[in-house]
Amino acid sequence: MNAARVFMARHGLGSVLLLALLLLVVFPLTLDLFRINLVGKYLSYAFVALGLVMLWGWGGVLSLGQGVFFGLGGYGMAMFLKLEASDPESTKIQSTPGIPDFMDWNQVTALPAWWQPFHSLPLTLLLMLGVPTLLAWIIGFAMFKRRVGGVYFAIITQAVALILTVLIIGQQGYTGGVNGMTDLKTLAGWDTRTDGAKWTLYFVCVALLLAAIVLCTWVQKSKLGTLLLAMRDKEDRVRFSGYDVANFRVFVFCLSALLSAVGGAMFTLQVGFMSPSLVGIVPSIEMVIFAAVGGRMSLVGAVYGALLVNFGKTYFSETFPDLWLFMMAGLFLGVVLAFPDGLAGVWNDKVAPRLKAWSARKKAPAPVAAAPVATAEPVTPPKPLPRERGAAEGAAA
Repeated sequence: MNAARVFMARHGLGSVLLLALLLLVVFPLTLDLFRINLVGKYLSYAFVALGLVMLWGWGGVLSLGQGVFFGLGGYGMAMFLKLEASDPESTKIQSTPGIPDFMDWNQVTALPAWWQPFHSLPLTLLLMLGVPTLLAWIIGFAMFKRRVGGVYFAIITQAVALILTVLIIGQQGYTGGVNGMTDLKTLAGWDTRTDGAKWTLYFVCVALLLAAIVLCTWVQKSKLGTLLLAMRDKEDRVRFSGYDVANFRVFVFCLSALLSAVGGAMFTLQVGFMSPSLVGIVPSIEMVIFAAVGGRMSLVGAVYGALLVNFGKTYFSETFPDLWLFMMAGLFLGVVLAFPDGLAGVWNDKVAPRLKAWSARKKAPAPVAAAPVATAEPVTPPKPLPRERGAAEGAAA
């Protein structure tokens, strides 16, 4: 038992186990299906927050365009689902049966060649993960090899998010435009709208999220994680030591893009649509807020940050529909100003030390009262009795 406890403490798995207990036991037992579906949607954003912890917290590079990779992963999955929902039997009332409805509305008469691979689920999964990672590699290689970083890199990623949003909206006949892709029903013949499917997708999302946390934890504990921290704090020293800083940053940027793409795919499966409103600058900044509120150095904290911020959005929009944006802004500003390290910093700096001190006091043995020490007192000889006194005086005479 002690060995397992030491192993979890050494590898930081205790908080992961607590998160798994919350997501796999507490939430399913206490929330209804509607709320569980909402939590699954929030957890799809947590993948992006994990990527930002690795890229921003450990790599020291802030990206304001993570919505690009989230959207590409979501659109990749949506294309497969849309093609499956657009079989000739279901679209026989269209002018051109067998193609998505938005193509038919825009007078597209044949499925484009770049849509053809999305008829296959394995190819869809490959492209869904490969395209965002490849785009991240291209951007990262072009920027980091030229030592472009800091605020300039953040602005460039923001520009990429804006370009992709304009491209998706402008190519309405091929992407669904501003409405996005809707009416997504089945995954390889499996109806994703049933109650059982929603429960299954929730648990799949949780399993993938926990696996992503373990993977990122392994990277952080490895030599690569140490180099990422060293590059964040003392980039020149790492470069002078013979390491290529650009390659490591390209790697962590690609890792964050891959995680974001997985989150986008799970969002599409659980929500049932994908639109350009999830790709642009505003959602990308919101994703940074998830990591900032949770703690940009904590993987588990990023998950809690995504849950807290999205729960706040839902609660405030339902309770105060006219004020919820101001409340969300106040929540973000208050957390960041009062707790710069996020929720994880509050736990590590405030809560955990007090819990340890309280536990130490509880386990410490009660002090034992010392026994009184006997002090030596002078012994006075006993006084002689009267008869003994007379005999003694006669002897003396």
